[in-house]
Formats: sequence, C-alpha cells, structure tokens
Amino acid sequence: MFAILGRETRLQVIGVWRMPAFAVPTLMFPAMFYIFFALLFTRSPGMHMPTWLLATYGVFGVMGPALFGFGIGVAVEKGEGWLRLKRIAPVSPLVPLCARTLMAMLFALIVFVILASLGAAFGDVRMPRADWIALAVTLTAGAIPFCAMGLAAGLWLSPQAAPAVMNLVYLPLAFLSGLWIPLVVFPAWLQQLAVILPPYHLAAIALDVVGSKPAESLVGHVLVLAGFTLAFLGVAAAGWRRMRES
Repeated sequence: MFAILGRETRLQVIGVWRMPAFAVPTLMFPAMFYIFFALLFTRSPGMHMPTWLLATYGVFGVMGPALFGFGIGVAVEKGEGWLRLKRIAPVSPLVPLCARTLMAMLFALIVFVILASLGAAFGDVRMPRADWIALAVTLTAGAIPFCAMGLAAGLWLSPQAAPAVMNLVYLPLAFLSGLWIPLVVFPAWLQQLAVILPPYHLAAIALDVVGSKPAESLVGHVLVLAGFTLAFLGVAAAGWRRMRES
C-alpha cells in the first residue's frame, strides 16, 4: 500500500509540474505579494512587517495548492470519469486522496521556503532555527483543512464551475481573514467575521510561532481547524455518495 501511495504521489507531483498554469501561479503569487507588500512598500511603527507577513502570506501560499489542487483537480477527474475508474481499481480510494494531499503539502513547503528565503535575505527576518522549523511544520500541516475544503468543492462542483468558484473563495477568504492586511485596521464587524474563517486560525498559530502576536489559545485554534477539516470531510463524503449513486 505504501509503495502504491509513493507512486501515486510521484505521479501527482509530475502531473502538476507539467501544468505551468497551475504550478507557476501557485508558487509565484505569494512570493510576488510578499515582495510588494512586505519588502518594498509596507512600513509600520512597532511592527516588523516582513516577519508578520511571512506568517500571513505563508498561510495564503499554502491555501492555493490545497484549494486548487483538490477543488479543480477532483472536479476535472470526476467530469472525465477518472474517479469512476479508480473506484473499481484494486486499491483503497483513500490512496489517491492521500497522494493529492501530500502533493499539496509539498507545494506548501516549497512556498514557505521561497517566502522564508526572501524574508531572510531582503527583509531582515531573524528567528531561532527551532522557530523556522516550527513555522514550516505549521504551514505545511496547515494545508490539510484546505485540502478538505477543496475536496468537498471538487466532489460537488462541475469541472466548468470549479475554477470560478475556487477563485471566488480563495482571494476573499484570504483578505477577510487578515492575511493581506492586519485585522486591526478592519471595521469591528469584519474583525468578528474573520474569527469564523479557517485561515484566521492558521494565521494566528503562525503569528504566535514567529513571535509577532501571541495567540490566546493555541489549542483552541488547532481544535477549530480540526473541526473545519471534519466538517468539510463530511460534506465531501456526502458528495462522494452522491457521485456513486448517480
């Protein structure tokens, strides 16, 4: 089973690398935003923005491969009948899903390495080695809730609708969660809205790791993300049953 998972993961990664329309924006958009807003333009007294935005743009970066890799990839495979073919294969249906999750986590790690290199080289971001490792682990594992969200979307949406819906979800979700602009500049009602969004909680953990904003309850944020993951997996399971019955 592990050998099959390894092959499936390798093929998922190769397939994504052969689609520059997915791989290039996924890796370069977070870096571009970080360069513009953290390294060139943003200045804030009492706050080292390159460090702050390394955490929040890191969350923005890991959302992309998870949402689009699952949301669009699964929708396209469903539309082409590929998921039906895999259902009759002599292997657990969890294997391709785990492989796609590992692919998204690999891309999340690559995004972190790019942002961390920019921040350290040009933004004077300095942290103990343990904090760098903790941030990498946080962001890489933090892709999992968004994989679940993308999976749910991919199983319910058509191949034609999935790209548009994922774009409508991705950017507003990042903005409203305070990933681009600190929430303190938002109106009070928007700050309250952010608390119910998954990226807000992952960003809160990342900001605590880098020392920019201590989290009130790390366990609470983890539990909320776990709850979101289970909820989206439930929606995905309903979509899977719907697909099997159709």
